[in-house]
Amino acid sequence: MKTNIKEYRKELKITQEELAEAVDVTRQTIIALEQGRYNPSLILAYKISKALKRRYIEEVFELDDIEL
Repeated sequence: MKTNIKEYRKELKITQEELAEAVDVTRQTIIALEQGRYNPSLILAYKISKALKRRYIEEVFELDDIEL
């Protein structure tokens, strides 16, 4: 899963630690998300999107090409 977390986080001038605290996860989780090594739950994706002041989850998280 591709994310735009890092870009939006830097735009808002917040650290990985600050974002982690805002959504109640560890900094390591934010690092893994930014590197595409971890797929968040729907609830976590929602919390991160709101913390990054985005209206839609799809602005922050992009599914890889998958067949439905």
